[in-house]
Amino acid sequence: MSSAKPLVAVTMGDPAGIGAEVAVKGYPEASDFARVVVVGDADVVRRAVDVCDVSVEVVVVDEAELATVDDDPATLAVLDCDNVDEVAYGELRADYGAASLDYIERAIDLAIAGAVDAITTAPINKQATRMAGAEHAGHTGLLAERTGVENYSMMLIEDDLRVTHVSTHVPLREACDLVTTERVLDTIAVTHEALGELGVDEPRIAVAGLNPHAGDGGLLGDEDDAEIAPAVERARERGIDAVGPQSPDTVYVSAARGDFDCVVSMYHDQGHIPLKLLGFDATGGVSGVNMTIGLPIVRTSVDHGTAFDIAGEGVASETSMVDAIRVACEVARGRASATAR
Repeated sequence: MSSAKPLVAVTMGDPAGIGAEVAVKGYPEASDFARVVVVGDADVVRRAVDVCDVSVEVVVVDEAELATVDDDPATLAVLDCDNVDEVAYGELRADYGAASLDYIERAIDLAIAGAVDAITTAPINKQATRMAGAEHAGHTGLLAERTGVENYSMMLIEDDLRVTHVSTHVPLREACDLVTTERVLDTIAVTHEALGELGVDEPRIAVAGLNPHAGDGGLLGDEDDAEIAPAVERARERGIDAVGPQSPDTVYVSAARGDFDCVVSMYHDQGHIPLKLLGFDATGGVSGVNMTIGLPIVRTSVDHGTAFDIAGEGVASETSMVDAIRVACEVARGRASATAR
């Protein structure tokens, strides 16, 4: 990466959702610290500009022109996949699912090739992508497959609270079976590495228990003692400042007040609920960033869904999109600095 602002490919997400809207609304602010190219459908982006009534001109670019994309807040570059015939806001459609997958795959290929410095993804609809034949439940599995990575995790960021996950989009019964020493250890290790990329010196990591009160000495389940505790001990042997298993009903409070830099969560809702509680405001706006860690490329995402119920109204909050682009730039710069050293 050059000394210029990082170039971030923003995937448009499901055409029927709010992805294009939050991209165009967030771009003027994001241009303060990033150069942005939207990977999507130019006509959908132009319609979002009209819907949101923002003073941004859409300019179509091709891959050969990516290096020339600048940070002019009045001009938004779009790499036009030209794969949407019409915009029907709020409709669940297989062709929209296929289109959103195209944006992701193209952005991943650009990042692998070094044509962009990072990816920030707008929300997809998992039902639509399933209808289109997707094998993965969301972005994360697709990212890992296309980059050839096995040890990865989802990190959610809301102000000073960060959480990562041993498992995400699987049924709860299956998630419990995935709490093994090796998986927990791998998640702790990739969390430690990601915190360093985020500029956290000497990260302090708390590891949540699986059962109430972290098993309460085996009275409430033996997974905490049999699987999680050995993983924490092995992480400490590697020099990682990790503690746990901690009681899951209090550990997030401790982390939110600054006692830890991240909490390793055992399953999707355990980690998502405290972040969502902090990230949603009384008006329905949402902040927070979703980051896939352990990848050879940088990928962040908004921490909300397609919001079909308000798509096309121009009222969706761009806060999470701006935050996600900002984090992507921070990590891209951190990796570039580490490479230079």
